[in-house]
Amino acid sequence: MTDLPERIDHRELRAADADRERVAAVLREAAAEGRLDLGELDERLGQVYAAKTYGELEPLVRDLPAAASRPFDPDPDSDIARLPTSSGGVAVMSEFKRQGRWVVPRIFTCLAFWGGGTIDLREAFIRHGTVKIRAFAIMGGIDVIVPEDTNLHITGIGIMGAFDHGASGAGARGAPMVVVSGLAFWGGVSVKRKRRKEERKRLNEAGD
Repeated sequence: MTDLPERIDHRELRAADADRERVAAVLREAAAEGRLDLGELDERLGQVYAAKTYGELEPLVRDLPAAASRPFDPDPDSDIARLPTSSGGVAVMSEFKRQGRWVVPRIFTCLAFWGGGTIDLREAFIRHGTVKIRAFAIMGGIDVIVPEDTNLHITGIGIMGAFDHGASGAGARGAPMVVVSGLAFWGGVSVKRKRRKEERKRLNEAGD
């Protein structure tokens, strides 16, 4: 399978912790210069640390001087604005992985034959309301990982193998729907819900 570049609106991309910290630094500097009072600073900082995308961060600094108003905006020709879209994965006596920041197509088809594969959607950019993952494990294994709030429907079957349906169920309102179908023959397809890295970090910090 080939990876094809696809231009996407950066405002829909998930913001990283470093992006939030850069925006917070701009706000603190503006408060020190008298552009924001302490009440406004506290309110905006709360919104910064709750923001999930660049689009949610932009309004928080839009009314500040132009030099500081877009501290997180990537160059439109940079790699982050042209994230690769992978239409599938194949592992024949080998391994494939789709994880980190990548653009998920409407349909992702993968095969593991005497091999293994990982499809991790936790940091991925999902452009469609519904994504279909077609997983075929023949004497191999495929692991599918989705965020905890995902709406998940699993329809795959196992023949002398295992196709895990345990994670199937409703997620948060407005979250994407992920449909996992396919076949496990003398192999296995595992589907699990896991927290995003930033959510785990926030929980760890809150427990300190």
